[in-house]
Amino acid sequence: MKKLKLLSLALVLMSGSLLAQNYDILIKGGHIIDPANKIDQVMDLAIKGNKIAAIEKKISANQAKKVVDASGLIVSPGLIDMHTHNFYGTVHNRYLANSFTAVPPDGFTFRSGVTTVVDAGSPGWRNFELYKSQIIDPSKTRVLCFLNIVGAGMSGGHREQHIDDMNPKMTAMVAKQNKDHVVGVKLAHFMGYDWTPTELAVEAGKIGSIPVMIDFGGSNPELPLDKLFLEKLRPGDIFTHAYAHVNGRTPIVAENGKVRDYVFKAQKRGIVFDVGHGGGSFLFEQAVPAIQQGLKPDVISTDLHTGSMNGGMKNINNVMSKFLNMGLSIQEVIAATTSQPAKYIQRKELGHLSVGGLADITLLNMRKGDFGFIDTRGKRMKGNQKLECELTLREGKVVYDLNGLASSDWK
Repeated sequence: MKKLKLLSLALVLMSGSLLAQNYDILIKGGHIIDPANKIDQVMDLAIKGNKIAAIEKKISANQAKKVVDASGLIVSPGLIDMHTHNFYGTVHNRYLANSFTAVPPDGFTFRSGVTTVVDAGSPGWRNFELYKSQIIDPSKTRVLCFLNIVGAGMSGGHREQHIDDMNPKMTAMVAKQNKDHVVGVKLAHFMGYDWTPTELAVEAGKIGSIPVMIDFGGSNPELPLDKLFLEKLRPGDIFTHAYAHVNGRTPIVAENGKVRDYVFKAQKRGIVFDVGHGGGSFLFEQAVPAIQQGLKPDVISTDLHTGSMNGGMKNINNVMSKFLNMGLSIQEVIAATTSQPAKYIQRKELGHLSVGGLADITLLNMRKGDFGFIDTRGKRMKGNQKLECELTLREGKVVYDLNGLASSDWK
């Protein structure tokens, strides 16, 4: 009888122990900032498999196989970088289309808390199949894409001037055939005084029911920016390099330091303003007065490639930090790198921390100190706060761990 009681007790304890560890990972004590679900407080988050299993004020550590102490850290949805260039390859003189200036996603995403990148038009409809097999399929990072209206993609120079290679029907067809990966249409680097490329890109967007991202400029004389915003683009279309001042494009901040009136009208109309920092497309002389006057970015992105990553841009954490020091709140900065880009690329499953949703999660450390930030003309802005990625999870798996938060101590 005594043995039977002991056996029963052992079974109860064993079943209790098994039930206790019903989560794979528990992130405890972090400040969750999830703009999509309006969460902005210290909470615990539990993961089972590749999904978020629970978000509660307190979850017992005994319920998880692995516990991550996130005290003092920000827990956000996995970051989305909506403007990157990832079509790396070995073809000479092809700029960002299967050539040396683009970068492989996994080398530069997880260490910055990015779980999803959106390539801004490196491939076109002619070479998307190669892009998919060479970049999308082998990457652990989720790779989405704006399809260039130029069939040959962003191959640089004269190749991006061929209006005859801008085929809206073929672009939309390839986009529809690859709707799991293609989220929009891109126009960039056209240098003529001609609205035709813009109109062809928008036509492709209409046929495919997807947004258009436009890198506007290069025309002499300049094409009127107000006409682009108020007549040519549709609500939901994206104006990238918003805080640039480049040849062939009217800057959004005029010579008198004021944001042009029609720029506010455009944002109110639904034109999306994307940072797209890049190697030559972000100036404090544009960004600071614009933000002070209320023109904040809808999306914060990098325009990542070899020409930007070693300059003033560096990575998405650095770009986010610039906007923190220019006056945006941490909540606004995280929204602009999670829920807002997810909305504009029509990916409702991304950019939020929801029970039952994918466990793409980023832990950020807000460092305090004396820091310097550089724009694309080499001008410095000082700041006292800087974001640094501590831990990245992609569908429930730890893919980057700066200080071993998810690791056991060596003995």
